[in-house]
Amino acid sequence: MYAHMYVLKFPKEITDQPIICKLVREYDVEFNILKADILVQQEGLMVLELRGAKAKVDKGLNFLKQQGVHIKSIAASISRDDEKCFQCGACTGICPTNALFVSRPEMAIMFDPDKCSGCGLCVTLCPVRAMEVSLNNMISSLN
Repeated sequence: MYAHMYVLKFPKEITDQPIICKLVREYDVEFNILKADILVQQEGLMVLELRGAKAKVDKGLNFLKQQGVHIKSIAASISRDDEKCFQCGACTGICPTNALFVSRPEMAIMFDPDKCSGCGLCVTLCPVRAMEVSLNNMISSLN
């Protein structure tokens, strides 16, 4: 499953339309809203992760562009502080790309940053805050 983070900038003329709903229904794309600032008749900004088959995500992104939505791909990097991590494994159950997994037979919690989509779910779930996220492209550059 493909997963990637995007910043969407909505023109004020379409902020009252159910565009994300159409993205889900018509293109079979899942989403996770990480930040949103959208008001009717004002320019809107949304940061979200899109998940699904890469071809469907691409078609969905083309649909958004046709609606006048400005799209910027953002890269996020997740890192783990191995000194803080006490190997509880909570992160492995929520990781959508299996970048965090249990290595058997030693039962060690492993992190593969190459598989990581940067969604940040592990960051909010980690009880000791061993996981950290940083955006490589600044969201504020769209404002």
